[in-house]
Amino acid sequence: MYAEAKIWIGKGNIPVYLLPQMANRHGLIAGATGTGKTVTLKVLAESFSDLGVPVFLADIKGDLAGLAVKGDRNPNVEERVSQLAVDGFSYEAFPVQFWDLFGQSGHPVRTTISEMGSLLLARILSLNDTQTSVLNLVFRIADEKGLLLLDLKDLKAMLQYVGENGKEFTLAYGNISKQTIGAIQRSLIALEDQGGELFFGEPELDIFDWMKTSYDGRGFINILHSVTLHQSPSLYSTFLLWMLSELLEALPEVGDLEKPKMVFFFDEAHLLFNDAPKSLLEKIEQVVRLVRSKGIGVYFITQNPMDLPQNVLNQLGNRIQHALRAYTPSEIKNIAAAAESFRPNPAFDTKTAITALGIGEALISCLDEEGRPGIVERAFILPPQSQFGTIDDAVRKQIIAASSMSGKYEREQDRASAFEQLQERTQFKEEKAERAPSRGGYTRQTPMEKAANAVFSTIGREVGRTLIRGILGSLKK
Repeated sequence: MYAEAKIWIGKGNIPVYLLPQMANRHGLIAGATGTGKTVTLKVLAESFSDLGVPVFLADIKGDLAGLAVKGDRNPNVEERVSQLAVDGFSYEAFPVQFWDLFGQSGHPVRTTISEMGSLLLARILSLNDTQTSVLNLVFRIADEKGLLLLDLKDLKAMLQYVGENGKEFTLAYGNISKQTIGAIQRSLIALEDQGGELFFGEPELDIFDWMKTSYDGRGFINILHSVTLHQSPSLYSTFLLWMLSELLEALPEVGDLEKPKMVFFFDEAHLLFNDAPKSLLEKIEQVVRLVRSKGIGVYFITQNPMDLPQNVLNQLGNRIQHALRAYTPSEIKNIAAAAESFRPNPAFDTKTAITALGIGEALISCLDEEGRPGIVERAFILPPQSQFGTIDDAVRKQIIAASSMSGKYEREQDRASAFEQLQERTQFKEEKAERAPSRGGYTRQTPMEKAANAVFSTIGREVGRTLIRGILGSLKK
């Protein structure tokens, strides 16, 4: 709840606040299943919206859509409001934009193959080191030749082209085996089976469409419907990482602001780090560190804080820890580590409190005005003002139709790119072979052929020269 120019998270012996100027110092929401993480997420999202800060979050279970609808009078909510003496509490609906990679429960979200880059695409495809290095080369060849990779058919055509002309590229790039090309092509087929052709293409997402405020100055809450997407964990986590890298590459340096430009909630955050190679982990840590200076706050949501690498945990200044359960030696060790991450409160033992917290209760520590971790407080989380649970399809469709984004992304585009260019090149070679004399000898190019080749080469050099990739391999704007 936004009150007195601060985000009021909860209350124990004293109210606990998150300062807007410290919100871009990132945060953590952790706790076992059923302890209240979703309610905490909703309360924070509502508060940032009231503050005028756009929010992004992924709806994995389908129960965050209720943010768009005013809450009903609820005995449990009324009891919590009375218990915490929350003055001025009211049920509210919040400005929401629904999105869906599959285009079914929200506006379609697309990006291009070139935009995502080889590093993140290799993670989606679960490629090994050798296959990843070959995919890197395929992207580099495409960049240098000015061949745009917009959708999956472009990438398949490019892989075929590189495979068929491997000897031509050996001296410049090293050996490119047809077996490795074939393995990548098989992984692409698996991605197609997951619906990959739906979200690689154009029009691609304009990340600034997620950074808007409504007519009353509240920030839009952008909800990515992820019930189906979450069933493909590597695709889900990599796509969210791509969106974070887009923000990093698109936004200018701003330093610390009075409030963030946007807050990004990363649910099921452990999926981002599972089985990630060391090189990718280092780049993720770098993105998290640098995106803060762009005015973006990132909040990781996971069951156990130890699911995240230590170098990432060290960057999370605002922490909300719900209850953890300890049944095994490793779980006991994790609880001890979680307790040690808080600045102690002499009123209670943090390690004991973590296992004794009730549903909707949490240990909270936020940064103070000087950027120092506050003393941990045991507090009950405020109730959300919006509806609990999901909404029916008719309400969702009504909200999507009324959105200013309606019609912008629904119609897919298919402009000429690598697939069409390579087809033209193949057709040109075939026609040239048909015109060639039966005996060997030099065939003079026609003036039109010379002009076409010159234009093609010039475009390739110019486009290749202007393509610059960022930390995670995505194109810089």
